[in-house]
Amino acid sequence: MSEFTQTATVTQQQTVVQPYIRYDPEYVRTIPGIVKIVCIVLNLIGFICIEFSYFSYRPQGSFFNTVSMLGFWFSGIMLVFYLFHVCEKFHKIPWLKIELYFCAAWAAMYMIASSVAAATSIEAFQAAAFFGYCAMIAYGVDAFLKFKSVRAGEIAQGSRTVHVQQQQQTVSTLTA
Repeated sequence: MSEFTQTATVTQQQTVVQPYIRYDPEYVRTIPGIVKIVCIVLNLIGFICIEFSYFSYRPQGSFFNTVSMLGFWFSGIMLVFYLFHVCEKFHKIPWLKIELYFCAAWAAMYMIASSVAAATSIEAFQAAAFFGYCAMIAYGVDAFLKFKSVRAGEIAQGSRTVHVQQQQQTVSTLTA
């Protein structure tokens, strides 16, 4: 007599979203919302440090300003998308992956831009480098949070529930 076990697994996903645009100020009280606001503020402060310097025309300053303004606009637009639930309306777009890749790339870009700015003898550039390193950490934290969310199978807004059913069946056969 031989026995073998047969297992069948059924996975069901249910995504619940409200597909209309509405203003929801609660996002700024969440951890991703706070991190996004911190990124925006640090981008702006670093940009101002370079721009109010007499040497803002130098290549180091231009590169830092490019990095800070691209980060400012991307993070600002994403904040507006989350506040007005645009990400929930278009939930099929992989918002978390887009943000994950951007935040990881921007952490690296800020490391380079801040190092270049810190290597100068201009105090305003060194102050901008400090805020750039802080922004690098903030973007790194945001990338880590997005990585955990992507790995858990979450969506940017709304909810996704996963139901897993597992059935086992033992089959016995008689052999002569």
